Amino acid sequence: MGIDLIQSSQTPAAGSFAALFEGSSERDSFATEGEIVKGTVVTIDRDYVVVDIGGKSEGIIPLKEFGETIEGKPPVKSGDVIDVFVESRESDEGLLKISKEKADRLKVWDEISQACEQDELIEGTISQRVKGGLSVTIRGGVKAFLPGSQVDLRPIRNLDKLIGQTLEFKVIKFNKKRGNIVLSRRVLLEKERDEQKKKTLELLDEGMVVTGTIKNITEYGAFVDLGGIDGLLHITDMSWGRVSHPSEVFKVGDSVEVKVLKYNPETERVSLGLKQTMEDPWNHAEEAYPPGKRIRGKVMSITDYGAFVEIEPGIEGLIHVSEMSWTKKIKHPSKILEVAQEVECQVLEVDATAKRISLGLKQLEPDPWELFTEKYHPGAKITGKIRSITDYGVFVGIEEGVDGMVHKTDLSWTVRLNNPADMFAKGQTLTAIILSINHDEKKVSLGVKQLWDDPWPTLLSDFPIGGVHEEAEVVAVCDYGVFVRLREGIEGLVSAQDVEGALDTVKPRTKVKVEVSSVDTIERRLYLSMKNIGADKECAAQRQRRALQAQAEATPGTIGDLIKETLGGKLGGLKKADRTPKSDPPPSEE
Repeated sequence: MGIDLIQSSQTPAAGSFAALFEGSSERDSFATEGEIVKGTVVTIDRDYVVVDIGGKSEGIIPLKEFGETIEGKPPVKSGDVIDVFVESRESDEGLLKISKEKADRLKVWDEISQACEQDELIEGTISQRVKGGLSVTIRGGVKAFLPGSQVDLRPIRNLDKLIGQTLEFKVIKFNKKRGNIVLSRRVLLEKERDEQKKKTLELLDEGMVVTGTIKNITEYGAFVDLGGIDGLLHITDMSWGRVSHPSEVFKVGDSVEVKVLKYNPETERVSLGLKQTMEDPWNHAEEAYPPGKRIRGKVMSITDYGAFVEIEPGIEGLIHVSEMSWTKKIKHPSKILEVAQEVECQVLEVDATAKRISLGLKQLEPDPWELFTEKYHPGAKITGKIRSITDYGVFVGIEEGVDGMVHKTDLSWTVRLNNPADMFAKGQTLTAIILSINHDEKKVSLGVKQLWDDPWPTLLSDFPIGGVHEEAEVVAVCDYGVFVRLREGIEGLVSAQDVEGALDTVKPRTKVKVEVSSVDTIERRLYLSMKNIGADKECAAQRQRRALQAQAEATPGTIGDLIKETLGGKLGGLKKADRTPKSDPPPSEE
């Protein structure tokens, strides 16, 4: 800034410059207050510089206004021509009050004003973060304001990262009196974008491969700057493989080569694809993964019906829940597999057209069915534990992974079960005979009663009505009675009303005394009683004869004839009502 020349220990003595300033009134007529004029450095003192501004008018300027010394030497030398600002006509000593700093600052403002009027760009360095934007230092150390909205085409969250950068700006507001300068960088970027956009649109066409920069990332894709125009790279077009989020593949600023899938000149919308620049891996899937091949992959996702395994980027196969185990009934795939797990499996089927590969996990182990069929054949006797009981039968485990079913009609010759659970329990050991093997459906039919010959041809003679059995074994107890075994393969039912004492006092595997109360030869049922054993032998004998007669009439061929001959004249003495139902035809005279 300018100073007044006064006599002091810090300034030159007024007398020392007397000869230089004689006739000052004449010389000062060339200087005008408030103007910037050219001056020539006359002398350089320790702290001051004497400058001649013409017409033999001089003034002094503090040396510090010229900046720091360079290698111990002043940054100015005699004879240098500089611009100075005339602050006042003269001081008390007759010297002009001039300033280099003010001259420099005013020149900068003039240059900035001219740049603003002529729509020129100016260069500045972003110095600090201020409220609402950034402070920019431009020419001559002048401070200008860069609003946050004018920093870039899109809002920048972290403005601090721009501090220290030197960029070009456009002056959008200028007030010299208030010292207010507002800059914009966005205006320049918009202009550049429009120019690039024009060039890009002239060349853009569907099917072409272009290079762009990742500008923004969303959950559904990434926006790629193609040069003034943005295109959308959807997440499904990023890779032939599975992509959970675009950020797994890209980050903002990445350069990417993509293919133009769709382009609408009217709306200027561009759809891009990255995977389309690479070969579809399904083109070689059938050759690379033939059925039976063992492969390794990574579990990508798990559903209720199976697990999807990535074999290679872009190719996933499904392990259906039914293909996970030979022996276990898996309720949910997550019980044995988890996401990101490396797993070995076998290719079962490939459909490249539908882009589907069926994989199997259980195929890595021997098929229990094949082992079973090699070991067992129809007629073989097996022993296993009851795995489950249904309304229609009992399932028995034969080998690991192979069960056989005993239909309820094949459980007993002499007891008809509506619910097998009344007589059998889960976990119970059961011996049976293999009746048949269905290889197509992988089913095995078993029979328990077939362990013994059909007892009915001689059952009435072996177990006559009224016959008493002292050591009958209790097999099972249910709500409606007690199942009792007379001998292996021969069971009978004691109805609840025919049980001696309370039903809950009878325990399985105990011995009881029973009497054969009736035999149903048509339904093939044997009924027993624990009450009034041997009380009415005559009634029991009559029931026995009627049962034999009914069996004889119901049994065709030689067995029926044999029964009739055995009965002989005994049947002739019976009354018609005792022999046959009323609806039956009368017996022959024989």
